[in-house]
Amino acid sequence: MSNELYIKICGLSTPETVEAAVLAGANAVGFVFAPGSPRTVAPELAKNLIARVPRDVETVGVFRNQPLDTVIDMARRSGVGTVQLHGSEPHSDTQALQREGFATLRALSFDDYRALGKSDQELWAAERILLDAVEPGAGVTFDATALLNSPPKGPWILAGGLNPQNVAGLVRTLRPSGVDVSSGVESSRGTKDVGLIKAFIAAARSV
Repeated sequence: MSNELYIKICGLSTPETVEAAVLAGANAVGFVFAPGSPRTVAPELAKNLIARVPRDVETVGVFRNQPLDTVIDMARRSGVGTVQLHGSEPHSDTQALQREGFATLRALSFDDYRALGKSDQELWAAERILLDAVEPGAGVTFDATALLNSPPKGPWILAGGLNPQNVAGLVRTLRPSGVDVSSGVESSRGTKDVGLIKAFIAAARSV
């Protein structure tokens, strides 16, 4: 990651919101392929949306506790360049995806990350990680003050309960490499709002 704050808008499902994220300056757009989410899209829909995304904007497919061969198949069919694993997948799955040619992003709940032993934290220091609330996509923040004393050694992205009102303050305090938002830019659960997307990116960039 560069020194510029990395901003990812996740859970997109319409041309209008993808375009809004790109034009407002997002570094990445995310598409949810994990079952059971109000934001889940089919690979074919994601492929049509990705066709609108410039090459310099990262396209991310989000998966959660799905078989590795399913993840690879859906990622290829959609055309995403990056796979985000958001469940209890082992480090070996991240390595396997990289061998298949995908960039990777590993999401961990803050509690799970803090529970890792030092050797496991060192293992993830070589990867991009995303620290989230216990229930992803629920719009709930977590108390990340412990990160002030011992932040992850590698690049890390803050997620969980971010919105246009709180993102600047949290970035200023915690100094993450990037931020990720989904429910915080929605007018109702699963429905992204163009105005909120623009406001979130402007607020994050203001730091």
